[in-house]
Amino acid sequence: MEARLYVGNLSFKTTEDSLRQMFARDGRQVVDCKIISDRETGRSRGFGFVEMANDDDANKAIAALDGVEVDGRALRVNLAREKQPRRPSERY
Repeated sequence: MEARLYVGNLSFKTTEDSLRQMFARDGRQVVDCKIISDRETGRSRGFGFVEMANDDDANKAIAALDGVEVDGRALRVNLAREKQPRRPSERY
């Protein structure tokens, strides 16, 4: 079963290719990799998601990369939470 990881505190220099390579080290299988960017500027928002092939690879990636400094910033890597639906605005 695939596991999705949240990767936070990314440098603006980090690319999806470099992120994929980091997570694929030591034989771990990366299914997908996406750095989230600002809609208006196209600049990285400093976080992304990496989908690993299985839970074992995800756990190994968390153990290997959480807290590791990349491009001058310490990564935060953990299991991604499901997106919560937004509550309607209570301004009315």
